[in-house]
Amino acid sequence: MVAPPVAPTDPITELAEAVAAAAASIRGSEAPGAQPALDRPPKPEMGDYSTNAAMLLAAPLGRSPRDVAASLTEALTASLGDHIDRAEVAGPGFVNLHLSEAWYSDALRTLGSGLAIPTTDPPARILLEFVSANPTGPLTAAGGRHAAFGDSLARLLEATGNDVEREYYINDAGGQIERFAGSIAATLTGDAAPEDGYEGEYVTEIGAQLAREGVDPADLDSVRDRGIALMLDGIRGSLHRYGVDMDTWFSERSLQGDGRMKAALARLRDAGHIYDSDDAVWLRTTTFGDDKDRVLVRASGEPTYLAPDLAYHHDKLERGFGHLIDVWGADHHGYIARMRAAIEALGCDPSAFEVVIMQLVHLVEQGERAQMSKRRGDFVTLDEVLDDIGVDATRYFMVQRSHDTTLDIDLDLARSKSSDNPVYYIQYAHARIVSILRKAAEEGAGSGEPAAGDESLPTFEPTEKAIIKRLLEYPSEVCEAAERRAPHRLCAYASQVAADFHGFYRDCQVVGAQGGLEERRIAICSATQATIAQTLGLLGISAPDRM
Repeated sequence: MVAPPVAPTDPITELAEAVAAAAASIRGSEAPGAQPALDRPPKPEMGDYSTNAAMLLAAPLGRSPRDVAASLTEALTASLGDHIDRAEVAGPGFVNLHLSEAWYSDALRTLGSGLAIPTTDPPARILLEFVSANPTGPLTAAGGRHAAFGDSLARLLEATGNDVEREYYINDAGGQIERFAGSIAATLTGDAAPEDGYEGEYVTEIGAQLAREGVDPADLDSVRDRGIALMLDGIRGSLHRYGVDMDTWFSERSLQGDGRMKAALARLRDAGHIYDSDDAVWLRTTTFGDDKDRVLVRASGEPTYLAPDLAYHHDKLERGFGHLIDVWGADHHGYIARMRAAIEALGCDPSAFEVVIMQLVHLVEQGERAQMSKRRGDFVTLDEVLDDIGVDATRYFMVQRSHDTTLDIDLDLARSKSSDNPVYYIQYAHARIVSILRKAAEEGAGSGEPAAGDESLPTFEPTEKAIIKRLLEYPSEVCEAAERRAPHRLCAYASQVAADFHGFYRDCQVVGAQGGLEERRIAICSATQATIAQTLGLLGISAPDRM
C-alpha cells in the first residue's frame, strides 16, 4: 500500500496535537501508548469533540480512567486557552471538549483561506490500470463501474500528491480475438458465426463498415485489425464522454510482437522457475505461495493468459513505476496469488503489486434487474446508460457503494429530479449556494471578512457550528478515501455536507442578516460551495451553478 499521508496543521490537527501533548505530559516517562482518538460525539450537547486518551493511559499509569480524564481536562484547558470553553469528563473516562466562539471564528477564517490536503510522504509513481475490457464489443454498464472507480481513485491519489498514470490494457490477442474476427467476417459472407463467436447488432455494423471500406472477408488479419480499431475508437469515445481519459493504451499483441514475452519467459527459465511437463511449460508459482504451479504455454504452443500478463506487469515495473494498482472484475479473485507469485519469480517486489476487485453491477428498473452478456449481444452499453441518466448521475451511482459490494443502480431514482436522488440533492445545494453568493454580490453584501474572535458578534448557531466542523473534515476524508481505495466515502461526505448546509440555510438568514452576521454567513456559504465543488470534482461530477 502507499505510505500514509503526513498532515499539515489545520484546526483539527491542532486539536489532535494538543490532546497528544496533554496525554504525553501526563504519561511522563512511561512508554508511548496508542495514539488517542479525536472524534465528534454522537450528540452536540456532549461537546464538539471527544477523546479516549484517558482510557488509553489508565492501565499504564495504574489509575482509574476518570481520574486520568480529570488531569487531562486541566491540561487541555491550560493549553487550548481561549479556544476552549470547557472540558468535561464523561462516561467511563472520555474527555469532551466544548470549543469557544473564538475557535469557531478562527476555524472559519482558516476555511476561507482553503484547507490543504495532506500529501503522501514520500509520493509514489503509480500505474493505475482499469477498465481493460476486451475490444470485442462496446463498453458495457459493468465497464462503467470500473471506469468511474478507477478514474475517481486516480483523482484521489493525485490529490494526495502522487504521480498517477491511467492505463488501458488492450486484450488484442488470443482465441477470443480470432473468434471476434471470424464473427465479423461471417456478417460479410453471410455464413454462420463461429462456435462461441460474437453476435449482436454491433458486429453487423462493423461488418457493414468493413464492406464499405472494401476489406476482404477472407483476410482475417485485416478483418481483425480493423474490427479492433473500430471497437477501440468507440471505447475511447465512450470513456471520454464519461470524463475518463487514459494516458496510455497498451497492446497485448505488442508483447509478443517485439519479443518482450519471450524475454520474460527466458528470464524465468534462467532463474530456474520454469519447467516442462506433459509437453507444456509451467511456472513454479508454489515456490512463492501459490497453491499449485501454473501453465504458461499449453502443449499446443498457445500461451495461457498468465504468460503475457506476467510480461506485461514486468514491463510496468521496468517503466519505473513504484506501485501498480490493477482494477479487476469479480471473477478474477483467484488470479491474484499467481500474478503476485509471477512478479516475485521475475525478481521484482511483490508488495508493489496491488489488486482491487470490483463486484458486479446491476441496472434495476421498476424492481427488475437487466441481464447483460456481451457475447450474445443482449447487453446494456455504457453509452445507453449515459443517454438515460446522464454522466453525473452515472458516475455518482457507480461509486456510491464500496467496490467490494454488488451494486444495484435504481434507474428510476437516478432519473428523478428530487431530493431523494442523492446526486441531485448535492448538486442542488451547490447551485443554491451559488445563487446566494450571486445575490449577495448584486446587493454589495459581505464585502468584509468575518472577524476572528469578535465578542460583539452573536454566538454561533448550532447549525453554523455543524457545517464548519463538517467542512474541516474535508482533508482527512480525501486522505482516507485515497488510502482505503474508497471513493464511495466522498459520496457519503458530499451528502453530509449538503445536508448540513440545508440545515444551516433553514435556520440562518444569510443575505441581509444584521449585526455582522452577514459576512460570517457568506463566508460559511463560500467555504461550503468550494468544498462541494472540490468533492464532486474528485468524483468526476460537475458542480452546476444553476439547476
